[in-house]
Amino acid sequence: MTNKLEYDLVGIAEIAEIAGISRQAVVNWRARFPNFPVPAVELKSGPVFRRSQIRAWLHARRFPMAHIISTINLKGGVGKTHTTVALAEVYSASFNKKVLVIDLDPQTNATIMLIGEERWSELNENGYTLARLFKDALNPDTATFDIEKTLQKRVSDVRAANSIDLLPSSLDLIDVQDRLATVPSGKFYAVNPIELLSRAVKPIVDDYDIVLIDCPPNLGIITLNGLRISSGYIIPTIPDILSTYGIPQIIKRVKEFSKQIAEPIDPLGIVISKYREQSNVHRNTVKRLGDNFDAPLFHTIIKESNDLASAAEYGSTNTLKQKYSYHGLVEVYESLATEILGALGE
Repeated sequence: MTNKLEYDLVGIAEIAEIAGISRQAVVNWRARFPNFPVPAVELKSGPVFRRSQIRAWLHARRFPMAHIISTINLKGGVGKTHTTVALAEVYSASFNKKVLVIDLDPQTNATIMLIGEERWSELNENGYTLARLFKDALNPDTATFDIEKTLQKRVSDVRAANSIDLLPSSLDLIDVQDRLATVPSGKFYAVNPIELLSRAVKPIVDDYDIVLIDCPPNLGIITLNGLRISSGYIIPTIPDILSTYGIPQIIKRVKEFSKQIAEPIDPLGIVISKYREQSNVHRNTVKRLGDNFDAPLFHTIIKESNDLASAAEYGSTNTLKQKYSYHGLVEVYESLATEILGALGE
């Protein structure tokens, strides 16, 4: 239990509540299934388990637990946010999934794409963004973060994508991220700066089928907060030297972080974006990525197009094809969404 927070541990009663069954059924599971998670500790009051291991086990048995995926690259401008938002809209409109987008990137692009600049400005002014969560950790005596007021429901400018919620970002995260290492540990040393997001979203996360986390282009504490609750991550990239240079570092660092927290965070795959067929560099880089990296390469390739750039502007459309054009881009993202579900075991 060393360095493990109390909220990351669950007993028989909590497992029963998560799964919607009786306590006796959980006891029976332990006896019947050899692969049921091993307790983190045995107390006089009963066994205590790691919540993440229980969630993974329940997910494997097709219980409705959220798939939580981080989107990350150390370089900006590679299609990371476009990919996050497009996947959210496709999972909602085409796959009938309930989706939560968590925007951790201080650039706030995913937020603007999903709710527009005017609505974001109002939320930011009132402190209803994730910046407030991290600011509160730095000044716990004046904490005001309210997840119900911060959570924006039924976002997206596509009417058919009507099951997407959003935890919005803020430019204020730029000022906060470098100070998070100094977060006060609290009276019982229970506050860990990489656990702040986990604590905040725990009550709501399993209300969703898919959670997509748009991470900043770095491996700082805010990114680690996203990875901490993720079971996997994707790496969108332009297939050129500068955009792919940091991919081995991402894979190595996430693997080390995963080992440190004793939780699996799998590289689901590399997503090729803004691909130019006529470019020898792009063609050769795609081959190199497929041959040499420790993360698989998704077969779906997102080509560079004006349609994708136009889709970033917040407006109002009825269908995905009206937003992303009728030139096959929707089908491309549907193909990628299917591949990701396959990587997740669905």
